[in-house]
Amino acid sequence: MNNKKVALVTLGCKLNFAESSSIAQEFVRNGFTEVSQNQVADVYIVNTCTVTEHSDKKCRNLIRKVHKLNPAAPIIVTGCYAQLKSEEIAGIEGVSKVFGQHGKSKVFDAAIALLNSAEYSNKVSCDNIFESDEVYAAYSYGERTRSFLKVQDGCDYFCTYCTIPFARGHSRSVPADTIIGQANELAAKGIKEIVLTGVNIGDYGKRGETLSFLQLLKRLNSVKGIERYRISSIEPNLLTDEIIDWIASGTKFQPHFHIPLQSGCDSTLSRMKRKYTTAVFKEKINYIREKMGDVFFGIDVIVGFPGESDEEFEQTYRLLAEEVRPAFIHIFPYSRRTGTIADKMPGQIKESVKSERVKRLEDLCGKLHNEYIARFKGTKQEVLFESTVKGGKIAGYTGNYIRMEQPFSKELIGKIVTVEMNR
Repeated sequence: MNNKKVALVTLGCKLNFAESSSIAQEFVRNGFTEVSQNQVADVYIVNTCTVTEHSDKKCRNLIRKVHKLNPAAPIIVTGCYAQLKSEEIAGIEGVSKVFGQHGKSKVFDAAIALLNSAEYSNKVSCDNIFESDEVYAAYSYGERTRSFLKVQDGCDYFCTYCTIPFARGHSRSVPADTIIGQANELAAKGIKEIVLTGVNIGDYGKRGETLSFLQLLKRLNSVKGIERYRISSIEPNLLTDEIIDWIASGTKFQPHFHIPLQSGCDSTLSRMKRKYTTAVFKEKINYIREKMGDVFFGIDVIVGFPGESDEEFEQTYRLLAEEVRPAFIHIFPYSRRTGTIADKMPGQIKESVKSERVKRLEDLCGKLHNEYIARFKGTKQEVLFESTVKGGKIAGYTGNYIRMEQPFSKELIGKIVTVEMNR
């Protein structure tokens, strides 16, 4: 298939990007050229997200957009939205094949068949997500310095607002030997930093692997050539003191944690069926700070969950503003999802109220983020510079995830350099 072009269209989380990158690598190994989703390609692969209604709509619009770019090109759709609404997607003009989550490894072969004018009697291939322990191993590759490495898939939590367990299946782990092998591949490619990703990565080892999450971290820490690791997102109840103590003992894992809170009100957390209380969450944050100092915390929050009163929102606001004081807040207005318990709950919040609450937390996030950065002004930090260049500058991140820019120098790409913080 020399001179053929493939475009990957990816929506949603870093896990999706890692999977799309692995799909793209298979095409490139077989002679395809990867082009952007805005270019004319011979085949389009759309990896979908379904975390909100807006995500579904965006997926449909992008499918229509690439079909207009080249009406003759096959379009193969996979991912979370494809798993949940395969027939809906199959009905969109231009879609040639729809794969559920267990079909990602078949995408390349399907593309070749379609390019050779094969016709499928069954446009949809979407197995029951809960009937297999199959897990698609993947990592992202393209940036010269950082990669997202998938270690786990699926979730057994079934929070009342979330469709991901239905889209991704139960929690299962990528075999440790596969993960270590991929980390070594990335090191050989010159990657210096790996971000571990999954749906519920603290659950690692529950299915498909005998190692615990901590044992996996220890094995990864020994991979030569990789100088930094980050944990993309981990539930507060699964980030154990043992894990924190080990990371703090002097490892390649950086002082940067992404931890979902979702609400600072215990009543709301209970309605969400989250597995911790605000007291447990605060204890975890305080313990990390006690062991590791002024780390970067990114915190997920959902606003406007059904029944969230003004006072319940204020409890969330005060917890973030006065006690947790994270470096960054990832804010999500609650989105009703068909098939979830929360969709049928009374007390659905008006969109205008959600927007007001989002704005207040955005303002708080800006204030807290600037305060966090200011605390490091004048200090010396190690920055891993990336290949992204804008306006004659090169950018990179400190271990605690503060973005720094320097005048561009080719010699800085992929290097960890001690820099005085001037922000």
